[in-house]
Amino acid sequence: MKTIFERGKPGRRAFVCPPTDVPERSLDELIPARLRRREPPRLPEVSEPELVRHYVNVSKRNYDLDSGFYPLGSCTMKHNPRLHERVAALPGNARLHPLQDPARAQGALELMFNLQEALGEIAGLPHVSLQPSAGSHGELAGLLLARAYHEDRGERRAKVLTPDTAHGTNPATVTMAGFEVVKVGTAPDGGVDLDDLRAKADEGVACLMLTNPNTLGLFDSNIEQIAAVVRGVGATLYYDGANLNAVMGITRPGDMGFDIVHFNLHKTFTQPHGGGGPGAGPIACGDRIEPYLLTPRVVRTEHGFELDDDRPKSIGRLRGFQGNYGTFVRAYAYIRSLGAEGLNDVSVSAVLNANYLKARLAEVSDKLPIAYDRVCAHEFCLSGGPMSKQLGVRTLDLAKRLLDHGFHPPTIYFPLLVDEALLIEPTETETKETLDAFADAIAAILSEAAEDPEIARTAPHAVPVRRLDEASAAKRPVIRQRLEVTGTASVAEPRASG
Repeated sequence: MKTIFERGKPGRRAFVCPPTDVPERSLDELIPARLRRREPPRLPEVSEPELVRHYVNVSKRNYDLDSGFYPLGSCTMKHNPRLHERVAALPGNARLHPLQDPARAQGALELMFNLQEALGEIAGLPHVSLQPSAGSHGELAGLLLARAYHEDRGERRAKVLTPDTAHGTNPATVTMAGFEVVKVGTAPDGGVDLDDLRAKADEGVACLMLTNPNTLGLFDSNIEQIAAVVRGVGATLYYDGANLNAVMGITRPGDMGFDIVHFNLHKTFTQPHGGGGPGAGPIACGDRIEPYLLTPRVVRTEHGFELDDDRPKSIGRLRGFQGNYGTFVRAYAYIRSLGAEGLNDVSVSAVLNANYLKARLAEVSDKLPIAYDRVCAHEFCLSGGPMSKQLGVRTLDLAKRLLDHGFHPPTIYFPLLVDEALLIEPTETETKETLDAFADAIAAILSEAAEDPEIARTAPHAVPVRRLDEASAAKRPVIRQRLEVTGTASVAEPRASG
């Protein structure tokens, strides 16, 4: 496939600027010569039809949620309702300038305030900041809040506990926040090893970061004991909200004993995500953490809605402005359209779908056993170890072959403690027929591999890009294409089309 540069020819235009309707001024008056280019930028020169066709064809080579099933574990790739897109695109939302005076942005501030209230109720923690831009950004905010809490009490704590099932962003965030990572082991039932936790919880611990249900898709029924151990040494509890889709309206992090929680609005609350954003990772906290929450806060006063900076103990800002507003609009539309009962139905259906698909895959073959075989929450983890040993087909091979069957692969090789892991999250928006078709595809691949494993080892075969050398791509990435002069930007004057 040609690049957009290769499709162009000098002099072609997709758009010609109209004559200026303001007095012309010398370029020297506007931009000093030392800041101006010596030659025109080397941009593609293409007609509008060529431009449209190029990017439409590029989009068709990608896999997306609108095309098919996307069971990427721990990513909650659920359907994004088009109603929310229409609401976010309304002029008052889409065209709101971030520097608008709060007095002239009362509708936006009211939406943000109401979203804060709704998220606080869902989490069981009443104080909310919408500012963080992603889940990992929310994690960083949470650990900085924990640090501020301890430092305000005159305590110097250097360690953060993370289970060995944690999302990779957890230990990365711990390091970024200046703490030491202390791993806590996993018990035979897939939950936190309480004995290991007790051995490592001491007065040097600032916080425990935990996802419940965890990345094995298992709810830890010992959460009250875990909270008691951590609070017993004066530490705080941080809830990674990446798996919140499993528990809305069923239980709340605040009721479990957590002090801080982040939400992934772009996952649980249906903002389209992937490819780097935009996202939102609002943070909620309890009373003892509230004085340190980010500023400015959206508050309601007798005069309307305002941005409140008068928080002397706050850790301040973590980004410019108030966050990704379009994400807030979509999340608020989702919450209002479903209501409390609807959000509960979301989680119940997500858990039902995951357990149904887990049962269907258990019938398919003993080559992909459940890693921890008990009732799961919204996702579950399989081990491809027996498949690799008995059929000579690795988890990566199975994932690539699924592409030929029209399915996006699950998350693979995570969590790290499971041999040849496949982490599958079907979400609540998929039908039984889709889940059955996915299970049938897995069965077909395993049956095929028993006869000829080379088909899976060399997959995919029916997609635009065949299997890449992923190790070389990671170690020696080619991220820049050098351009030839031919076919790139020219200094020709714009020409009228006729």
